[in-house]
Amino acid sequence: MTVSTVMLLAAIGVLSLFCQWLAWRVRMPAILFLLAGGLAVGPMLGFLDPEAVFGDLLFPVISLSVAIILFEGSLTLRLSDIAGHGKMVRNLIPVGSVVTCTIGTLSARWLLDVSWEVALLFGAISIVTGPTVIAPLLRSVRPQSKLANILQWEGIIIDPVGALLAVLVFEGIVSWGQGNVFGHSMWIFGKTLAVGFLIGAIAGWLNGLVLRKHLIPQYLHNAGTLTFMLGVYALSNEIAHESGLLTVTVMGIWMANMKQVPIESILEFKESLSVLLISALFIILAARVEFEAIAQLGWELVLVLALLMLLARPVSIFLSAIGTTLNWRDKLFLSWIAPRGIVAAAVSALFAFQLQKLGYESAGALVPLVFMLIIATVTIQSLTARPLARLLKVAEPPEYGFLILGANPVARKIGVALKNLKVPVTLTDTNWENVKLARMENLQVYFGNPVSEHAATHLDLTGIGNLLVISPYRHMNSLATYHFLDWFGTTGVHTLSDGDQDQTARHRTAEKIHMTRGLFNGISYAKLASLAAKNYSIKTTQLSDEFTFEDFQARYERQAIVLFVLDSRDRISPVKDLESLKPEKDWTLVSLVPPQPEKDKEKARDKKEKAEESNSSTPAAP
Repeated sequence: MTVSTVMLLAAIGVLSLFCQWLAWRVRMPAILFLLAGGLAVGPMLGFLDPEAVFGDLLFPVISLSVAIILFEGSLTLRLSDIAGHGKMVRNLIPVGSVVTCTIGTLSARWLLDVSWEVALLFGAISIVTGPTVIAPLLRSVRPQSKLANILQWEGIIIDPVGALLAVLVFEGIVSWGQGNVFGHSMWIFGKTLAVGFLIGAIAGWLNGLVLRKHLIPQYLHNAGTLTFMLGVYALSNEIAHESGLLTVTVMGIWMANMKQVPIESILEFKESLSVLLISALFIILAARVEFEAIAQLGWELVLVLALLMLLARPVSIFLSAIGTTLNWRDKLFLSWIAPRGIVAAAVSALFAFQLQKLGYESAGALVPLVFMLIIATVTIQSLTARPLARLLKVAEPPEYGFLILGANPVARKIGVALKNLKVPVTLTDTNWENVKLARMENLQVYFGNPVSEHAATHLDLTGIGNLLVISPYRHMNSLATYHFLDWFGTTGVHTLSDGDQDQTARHRTAEKIHMTRGLFNGISYAKLASLAAKNYSIKTTQLSDEFTFEDFQARYERQAIVLFVLDSRDRISPVKDLESLKPEKDWTLVSLVPPQPEKDKEKARDKKEKAEESNSSTPAAP
């Protein structure tokens, strides 16, 4: 049966979407399912033959897709991040890169008998982990915050750094292959570097300037940046052969480090692009892998993978940890976590394709070698990391902190109160003014959409196990509720009432969302904001035998709204039904209380003055 090209292209899109959904459902890196799907429809079933479908367009499609991946990855590399996340991260980037590249190169050369060029390229590619594989693993394992931060920032920084190293190694190989003598080869390599860095820097500066000064309308920011980047990539390749990847990497890094350039929307635009273009790319790449090529690598393949996982990573960690406060348990856990990701798969396929065209016979081993490294590290480490964290006692205790959707005045007051009780709290908002004010109050805050892929990578949820929706944006509230119900469950997501419309709209809203409503005794956001505007403040009250819950209610004439209760076991819970609330004598209440009446203030002042007079009139002890 002959399947039409249209049918095959549509099937790739459907399969890529299914793989993304399955990865979200089981909380594992999507690349694992994309590669498995590609292997299934390609060499296993013979349903998809990329060469037959795309013909001469296959190489340009792969090339442009890799350019997009490298550009997006480089947009996340801020140079201040390297110096701003501890000595371990600063050490791990150069030390880990050198150690892993060296061991990867030597093992591939001596055990698999590939050429030095292919071995060196494999060593460079093998250093890349990446946030797309690290973030899902960390959310499942939940290691201690210091370990999670090290792994997260290593993945974010090493992603573009590793890609840049791989590109430089490839440019050197190509330049050497084109030169008859050493001097000519160095000239070609120098030209490639000069063109890549010069055009990349100029293009990044121009594009950043256009975005910063709003010289194009907002709706063209994403599409304009993408098309401009692809045009720069093609132009750079025309000037200096295969310099385009270096150019777009430098362009992204330059834009990421320019001040006041709005790149957040570009990163969010990449999410939709990744589901369609990048996801489909990995299915196509996996469909080109031949099982015979993997079998030809023999048992030596297992030894190469073992050396990278059991020797290169531990050596990198223990050398980088010299002079840090990490203990042996921390080092052992970090030594086991290094899954390879999207950049490694994409770059290896593209470079292998080009090296084969240049006549490197052993280049065919590069793709199956890198793909097996990805599959082995992602699968084995995803399955074993959680038990290992528990065994080494580096896993976080039960998550009891709060992610607050909203950084408005009410949310900030609640955030400060929780922080004062030593409860982990993070605020998130798309309003920059709210975010800025939250940071001025020393609150941890994320600027952006909390359900975006960018948030999945950069939003730190260490110690967070609950969502509080304190926001006026109903559409965003619903999206966040649905999203975090999967992570925190119905008992961990708490939303405010919609007020008078809550009951009339009930039949139009999913039952799951209604189960989350009723936060703070069923108060609406409008009412909560109104009370805050009337100078209601948040107060922490310790109950005791002398001051019971009934005394508390009488004190504020039942106008106070109890927001949280902290029980005798230091477990904090948001309050839903105030009528059924029965706090015990050693509990702590976090409440929104009305402003103190003037007569009460006068009584308090009189009481204080009398106490001071009494103290001053008391004779000193002999």
